Amino acid sequence: MAVYRFDHVYAASGWVSPGYISVDDDGSIDGIGGSSPDTGVENIGGIAVPGIANLHSHAFQRAMAGLSEFRTDAAEDSFWTWRDLMYRFVGRITPDDLESIAAQLYVEMLKSGYTAVGEFQYLHHDRDGSPFGDPAEMTLRTLAAAREVGIGATCLPVLYQYSGFGEQDPGEGQRRFINDADSFLRIYEAVAAETENDPDRHTGVAPHSLRAAGEDAIRAVTASIHSSAPVHIHIAEQKKEVADCEAWSGLRPVALLLDRLPVDSRWCLVHATHMTVVECRAAAASGAIAGLCPTTEANLGDGLFDLPLWLGAEGAVGIGSDSHVSVSPVEELRLLEYGQRLRDRRRNVAATPGVSTGRRLLDLAVAGGARALGRSGGPGLCVGGRADIIVLDADAPIFAGQGCDTFLESWIFSGNVPVVKDVFVGGNHVVQAGRHPREQEIATEYRKVVAGLTA
Repeated sequence: MAVYRFDHVYAASGWVSPGYISVDDDGSIDGIGGSSPDTGVENIGGIAVPGIANLHSHAFQRAMAGLSEFRTDAAEDSFWTWRDLMYRFVGRITPDDLESIAAQLYVEMLKSGYTAVGEFQYLHHDRDGSPFGDPAEMTLRTLAAAREVGIGATCLPVLYQYSGFGEQDPGEGQRRFINDADSFLRIYEAVAAETENDPDRHTGVAPHSLRAAGEDAIRAVTASIHSSAPVHIHIAEQKKEVADCEAWSGLRPVALLLDRLPVDSRWCLVHATHMTVVECRAAAASGAIAGLCPTTEANLGDGLFDLPLWLGAEGAVGIGSDSHVSVSPVEELRLLEYGQRLRDRRRNVAATPGVSTGRRLLDLAVAGGARALGRSGGPGLCVGGRADIIVLDADAPIFAGQGCDTFLESWIFSGNVPVVKDVFVGGNHVVQAGRHPREQEIATEYRKVVAGLTA
């Protein structure tokens, strides 16, 4: 048992100032209170708030962030021209490269306030497209990186079969991704065995998209995995994807998914940018979580998710950094709100009477993200939940003159200077005084890897 003192604690029951959190040896919160135990208290100080789950990550893309901001020869740059560059880049990555890139990324995530990551991992095979001796090699490398740095992780190996709707043959750039349902399940089973007894790491599955995975295979895979395992899928990210799906099937992607597959509360619909009102309400009613990645969606020119419509249908929301052009939950939440303001020309879109914009956005991201990754967590820190805690520096200038009613607003909307000073994952103190104990050596190795990949 460990006991920590904070200046302020954002608990499920409200703010506690000062607040004391006791953590069991198994990494769960045993108690939250405002009075000091007699002995054994470690003073952390600061503003303790729940850790945030990053529900959608392609780790290898961290190493190519910033490399695609040039006009191509295409008439109009888009997601599809960006994808061509990504395919060329991913074709060079080795298992050692991926583990080094993921370790650097996960350190950055922890230091920004993410305490868990959903790794949507579709790079399965060797550079010539042949399987590794262990078919789960690449996904297990991301798991090894997560354990090395101490971040919570849900491994989401990706089922990828085709290049387009109608079971089109995969292209050369996709050869490292391809599996049928049986070979994919061998990957899932190998990874699930590795996470089975680890309370901070889990395994789910990710049919890449309706254009890249067949309905029969998706149905077979989701019927074969553990009944509580998360299921993530890219859906309705691009207008071209919507048009191609409709031309092939007569239905838009979200309508097709809900019509053909057993979508429920363990599903996460990543992006879901282009939905009709009917699709939005039906998807929200299914219990599925909308996995939103505002900085990547903006970078790729995807479009804006309709947050008011989704929240009006009582839909659940989580955030992810996807391609990692930004590794900041603050930037994701801020851009999510600001995109709505720009489109609708009004302010405080996510707020409700009595609940401020920042608090509601954080509450949604914490609860939705945790559920999407098969973790415990909800609005505010609570007894029985995992001790996934981020601590904001109460002495940071952005908090000058602020109090419990405005701490979250000041963090999300009033600055860009990092203010996360300490991070706990499952009770483990993985970032202290703004530093990860292995960040320097991990960054050194990362620099070598990226220099080789971009040479």
